[in-house]
Amino acid sequence: MSTLPTRPSTVARSAQSIAEIETQRLRRRTFAIISHPDAGKTTLTEKLLLFGNSIEIAGAVRGRKSERTAKSDWMEMEQERGISVSSTALTFEFAGAQVNLLDTPGHHDFSEDTYRTLMAADAAVMVIDLAKGIESQTEKLFRVCALRKIPVLTFVNKVDRRGRSPLEILDEIERKFSIEPVPQNWPLGSGEDFRGFVDLHNDSVHLFDEHRANRRISSKVVSWSDLESIQPAIRPDLIDATGEEVELVRMAGASLERSQFLGGAQTPVFFGSALTNFGIEHFLHGFLKLCPPPGSRQTPEQRPAEPSSNFSGFIFKIQANLDPRHRDRVAFLRVCNGMFERDMEVTIARSMKKIRLSRAFRIFGQDRQTIEEAYPGDIIGLVCPGEFRLGDTLCQNEIVHQEGLPQFSPEFFAVLDCTDTARRKQFDRGLKQLIEEGAIQVFHDAHAKRRENLLAAVGELQFDVVRYRLESEYNAPTSLSWRPYKLARWFNATAEQKSNIKLPYSAKLALDQFGHDAVLLQSEWDIKALHRANPDIRFEEMRVTTYE
Repeated sequence: MSTLPTRPSTVARSAQSIAEIETQRLRRRTFAIISHPDAGKTTLTEKLLLFGNSIEIAGAVRGRKSERTAKSDWMEMEQERGISVSSTALTFEFAGAQVNLLDTPGHHDFSEDTYRTLMAADAAVMVIDLAKGIESQTEKLFRVCALRKIPVLTFVNKVDRRGRSPLEILDEIERKFSIEPVPQNWPLGSGEDFRGFVDLHNDSVHLFDEHRANRRISSKVVSWSDLESIQPAIRPDLIDATGEEVELVRMAGASLERSQFLGGAQTPVFFGSALTNFGIEHFLHGFLKLCPPPGSRQTPEQRPAEPSSNFSGFIFKIQANLDPRHRDRVAFLRVCNGMFERDMEVTIARSMKKIRLSRAFRIFGQDRQTIEEAYPGDIIGLVCPGEFRLGDTLCQNEIVHQEGLPQFSPEFFAVLDCTDTARRKQFDRGLKQLIEEGAIQVFHDAHAKRRENLLAAVGELQFDVVRYRLESEYNAPTSLSWRPYKLARWFNATAEQKSNIKLPYSAKLALDQFGHDAVLLQSEWDIKALHRANPDIRFEEMRVTTYE
């Protein structure tokens, strides 16, 4: 007599699910690229996609039907000005791993977007220009990584141009960041004398003869001992000088220890040229070995001791009009735990509202592709129904909270108005959506009967972006009137303390868009006066938005 196959028990199905989630988590790598403007960050991003087979020619995405242009700088304003003004998510497969790459703005004026994006990364790649060394914005972003204990890999770019010596760059990294740089390769020459690099792990030399910046090129690999006989065109003095530097690095430097790298005490250093593709493939292989798989983003007290199939993730970015054809808002969610499944029901931890996620996408620059499932480390796009806020945690079954997103003191304040009364409705809708995105902050006079939107931003260029987008995406022309404030300080106080607060003459008591108390000030002198006059109140230059 035949017997019917038995269905696996709930426990067995749960174990299978957890095992699959863990397998998928271990093959993910989620990282952000950070740098000062013009260090080559966006070029490196494009070349990683090139070697990851996501594009055949630099700038062209391999689509399912045809090639279509899609750079990480997809906004018209980015293409016109040649700078990144918005973070972008890009995903590709390489050597059996799924790589989730977050390209961030390098310009200081858009640092808030970069800081929020770093919250979604498990590691960061710091790009340094060989000629300029460590610049101010790179230093600030590294400090954020150190504060958040994000391990950092270093890519020293533009070795095919004249610049500082590699030893100088290593010394500067150690001196400024108090971190030990551990070179993984070493350039053979520099500028017009650049011929390739030495792999410090096996003494092989990767030589580059072909200069094709828009396509993948392979290097010729020879042993160091055979270099002079195989490549007689390379000057002996260049080989000798490189050999001396390599020996010096080996005698003075330490070997890379993974625990030290993950703990922030060491940074592996790769040399190459993003523009000409020199060293990119070597860097990509090295990166995949070193970059940690995704970790949980839950607060320490809520972090599960064992792997769980319960889904949770947090929203670190909201973008309106990502694709003008759709005219919708997309929330970028980092999957932290469990498996995401399209059409699943989740709870917004802040509001405790349940919502069904029926539309989910994999984001590639400006393009989107519908997905059915996603795993820890993945960055997915959710059509925003107006229920989401930056920093929201979405969870299934068990309510959890992720770490809060930072809100930084603005340095520029202005009132924005619509110059065409017939477009006022579009102006109001557009401004509301841009505020929800975090593109701009907004404050209100705490005592005024009529609430005037006082817009505020870390950098002046943020106002240019807001005005440009209101004009191009909402057809709402604007005028700008600057206000004299230069700083904001948040505070928590009792009703009695707040009623007795003593402000400098030029300061203003305000509420931010979340209803939190703040003081707007015009100078550093005002801040000192504020602290002296109110010793019992703590004023903060950064506020972390949490919803617990």
